[in-house]
Amino acid sequence: MNASATGEALPYPALADEIEALLRDASVVVPPRIVQALPGGGSLFVMPATDARVAITKLITFVPDNGTRGLPSIQGDVVVFDAVTGERTALLHGPTVTARRTAAVSLLAARLLAPRRDGPLLIVGAGVQGRAHLEAFAAGLGVQECWVHSRSPASANTLVAHAQALGLSARRVDDANAALADCPLVVSATPAQQVVLRHAPRDDAFVAAVGAFTPHMVEWAPGVCRERAARGTLVVDTRDADHEAGDLLQAGIDVSALPTLADCVASPRAVRGPVFFKSCGWAGWDLAAARLVSRHTPR
Repeated sequence: MNASATGEALPYPALADEIEALLRDASVVVPPRIVQALPGGGSLFVMPATDARVAITKLITFVPDNGTRGLPSIQGDVVVFDAVTGERTALLHGPTVTARRTAAVSLLAARLLAPRRDGPLLIVGAGVQGRAHLEAFAAGLGVQECWVHSRSPASANTLVAHAQALGLSARRVDDANAALADCPLVVSATPAQQVVLRHAPRDDAFVAAVGAFTPHMVEWAPGVCRERAARGTLVVDTRDADHEAGDLLQAGIDVSALPTLADCVASPRAVRGPVFFKSCGWAGWDLAAARLVSRHTPR
C-alpha cells in the first residue's frame, strides 16, 4: 500500500480500539527492537512482532537532518505475514504507520487518563507527528480548538490551515511555554534535540510527550518532569521506555517504577493530578495497525 491507502486503512479511533485490544491479547509477542547506527548519524530500526494470526517486521530508517535534503526523516515499510502459513499479506507504508499508530496510542492514553478532553489542544512541533496528533485528537476526542507552536512559523501556519480545513478553530502561538497555562491538552512532537518546554503544564493537563524516543533526546526540562512525578501521574507506553525515555531519564526519574499503558488498560486507575504520558514507540503498535488492515483487507 502507498501512503494514502495505508492512511485510509487506519482511521484513528478504530486504531486506538485495536491497540487497546492488542494490550489485552496474551498471544502477542514483541522481542526487543534492533537499533543500528548508520554512518551518517541516522539509525536503522528492525522491529518484529507477532500474535496468533499476524506477524510483522517493521524496517525503517530515522535520519534527523533529512529535512535539509528535502527528504522525510522516517522512511521504510511494515511487512505483514500470515502467522500460520508464512505468506506475505501486505506491505504498508512505514512512515504512515508510524505517524498514525503513535497518534492513536496518545489518543488511547488520553481516553483513559486525560482529566479534561475539551481543549484547547496545544501542539508543539508542526511536523508529521504534530499533524497526526491533531487529526487523532479531533477524530477521537472531538477537540474543537487547537493552538500550534513550531520553531518554523511557516510550518505552524500550514498546520493551522490544516486544522481549520478540518473545521477546528486554530491559531499559531509563538510562545509555547506561555500557552501551557491555557491548554489542558498538550502534545510535544519536536525533533527533541534540545529542551523546548520549561514551564509546568496546568494542574488539569494531559501531556503526550512523543518527540524524545531515545535516552539522548529531550523536549521537556528535567525540573518539569520531576515536578510532574511529584505532583501528578506519569505513565509510559511500554517497558521499553525504561531505557529509552530521554526526558524522564535525564531528569533522574526511575522509569521502571512507572505504570505502562497496558497497566492502565488492565486496571483502570484514578488519576492523581496532571498526567504526563511518555511515548517511545513499540513494534506492538505496528502489529495493531497490521491487525486492523488484515481484518478489513480481502485475501
